[in-house]
Amino acid sequence: MTTVETPSPKPGPRIVTSRFEFPSSWTLPSYLGHGGYEGLRRALQMTPEEVHQATLGSSLLGRGGAGFDAGRKWGMLREAQPVYLVVNGDESEPATFKDHALIEGDPHQLIEGSLICAYAIGAAQVFIFVRGEMALAQERLQAALNEAYEYGAVGANILGSGFSVDIVVHPGAGAYICGEETALLESLEGKRGYPRIKPPYYPAAIGLYGAPTVVNNVETLSNLPWVMCNGSEAFSALGEGRSRGTKILALSGHVRRPGNYEIEFAKVSFRQLIYDAALGGGVRQDRDLKAFIPGGVSAPWFGPQHLDLSLSNEVIAQAGSMAGSGAVTVMDETACVVRAVWRITRFFHRESCGQCTPCREGSGWIEKVMRRIEDGQGREADLDLLMDVCDNIVPGVSWPPAQTTICVLGPSIPSSVASGIRMFRDEFLEHIRLGHCPLPPDRLRESPAYA
Repeated sequence: MTTVETPSPKPGPRIVTSRFEFPSSWTLPSYLGHGGYEGLRRALQMTPEEVHQATLGSSLLGRGGAGFDAGRKWGMLREAQPVYLVVNGDESEPATFKDHALIEGDPHQLIEGSLICAYAIGAAQVFIFVRGEMALAQERLQAALNEAYEYGAVGANILGSGFSVDIVVHPGAGAYICGEETALLESLEGKRGYPRIKPPYYPAAIGLYGAPTVVNNVETLSNLPWVMCNGSEAFSALGEGRSRGTKILALSGHVRRPGNYEIEFAKVSFRQLIYDAALGGGVRQDRDLKAFIPGGVSAPWFGPQHLDLSLSNEVIAQAGSMAGSGAVTVMDETACVVRAVWRITRFFHRESCGQCTPCREGSGWIEKVMRRIEDGQGREADLDLLMDVCDNIVPGVSWPPAQTTICVLGPSIPSSVASGIRMFRDEFLEHIRLGHCPLPPDRLRESPAYA
């Protein structure tokens, strides 16, 4: 049993979750009562280029996982018409639920941010692609869009500015691979969600329907109304280095208070996120921390020695992982590493689109070997076999991974396998020797990895 004392982080501004606490925050009257569409009004008084420069000046990075500069992405558009804006709301990374909350809790903020972006890039049409399983999020977003049309914030001659653009809400069909931007575009065009080869199919050059396209994440665009109202300098003053503004972290696993927490970039450590009473509240039942995943299940794992790393893109990358989707998953001493790795691998195998041999075959081989170990039929040689298969998917099993497939799903597969074996090889061997998990059955049953 471990008690951890950690100083509380200073409360920072809440940029994208500030309206969650208000009643009916997803409705137009509530949104207008708390500064709604003021950012759009200010943007429409500027030129599109001025809006673009303000976004560049804010140093707003994409919040979907890749962390690419939003303003730079807009500037890469090929000069051609029409131009499309596609909003990536296909949040499918396990244990990631920030975009889901933003769409449900403040859909007008997303609509406003989308309109600001569309104005800056001269988009002819906006498509908001929402994961199919998010039924309530789709319902509230469509209702908010209907309200926005009636209010005059969407459609022809928006707010009397002369700028016109339409928005369509498009439900996805529940494929993880459609979170990859080019697979999302394929799905939006009515095709199977296969990632496109880049180059030449960079969306900024050849995107939706072959036209120049910007694909931005829900959280990314939700920041724009605040940037327009408060200025790019105020946004870039938050955080450090390349990690500016705030970030929503989806904290889950063996913590007392799982949930979404909006924190200032680089000003909060993993220790504070997990243990502070106002955030995660500590590991459940005061048990010891075993490991945590810092940026979604695609990311290499961290151990207790990494708790004092600050939550910034650069620091996490230097330590050998990534901030990714912002999903932090905590595992305490009752977690079965073998079962956790097997479940993650099974997910990737099921969600592989099958285009690329390393991903299609490698994920299946790893899942079969992991299942064999989990079922008590494993051999000590299986650990070397697993690492060998990982090496065939990602040469050197290094991070950041070598790109051997069309998209990054394939190179993401070895992360959990290599982390599990490198950090807990003895537990794997004990699992193989005993023919079952070495953890006591009563404690194992308490672990979400067991369910």
